[in-house]
Amino acid sequence: MPAVALTIDAMARLFIFGLGYSAGFVAQRLRGAGWIVSGTGSTAQFAFDDEAGVRAELARASHVLSSVPPVAGEDPVLARYGEALDHGWLGYLSSTGVYGDTGGAWVDESAPTGGGRRSARSAADAAWLAKGARVFRLPGIYGPGRSPLDRVRGGAAHRIDLPGQVFSRIHVDDIAAGVVAAFTAPPGAYNLADDLPCSQNAVIEEAARLLGVPPPPLQSLDEAGLSPAARGFYAENRRVANGKAKRLLGWRPHYPTYREGLRALLAG
Repeated sequence: MPAVALTIDAMARLFIFGLGYSAGFVAQRLRGAGWIVSGTGSTAQFAFDDEAGVRAELARASHVLSSVPPVAGEDPVLARYGEALDHGWLGYLSSTGVYGDTGGAWVDESAPTGGGRRSARSAADAAWLAKGARVFRLPGIYGPGRSPLDRVRGGAAHRIDLPGQVFSRIHVDDIAAGVVAAFTAPPGAYNLADDLPCSQNAVIEEAARLLGVPPPPLQSLDEAGLSPAARGFYAENRRVANGKAKRLLGWRPHYPTYREGLRALLAG
């Protein structure tokens, strides 16, 4: 992937709403390049409802990124701070769930949104696009401490008997790289997904192989006793195309498939 030049000056400041797992990797990458990064979250400098502090930081920020999901049907960042978001660069971490179920067909950014189970997420996605943001639509996220390797080790991995079920995924490092690459890209939606959509079973089997343990047994959804949220994950079936991000961002996933990603995580 081409290197992205990061300007380091008094204006190189990013404010992140929801400085959690994925956004934390963005912050780490930018701080390593000399940026000043602040944000809201349980481990961040500011509480979301600290309006004086948040608004003061927003006034100093050159870039703003939100990873906060909708709450009670609305986007809390836009509802509370939307009028203060007049920055030249806005970003939003969304979800490929906005595309709904496609029966395993490929989807790109031109596909319709809002028809799936995540109507609130789709509305937030659309609202950020209307603000002129770069909206990053993310599939299943994995990375250090949150991967199929960890689930297999912990006995929490499942193989579900759903022939033809396909998902896309993305390593958290590739999310950070995509966000940074979009600093010089036009507003719009960008799918950040790896190059190989496949069944969740294939990923779990590879994780078990790498760990030298038997894969978990094949089960039905009912036998697996999954939570409603986990069952919802299996209710949709799609392949996510990443061509737009490659063309306009100059981005390529460092981990083009789950195989490279899992091997890197195992190596530490």
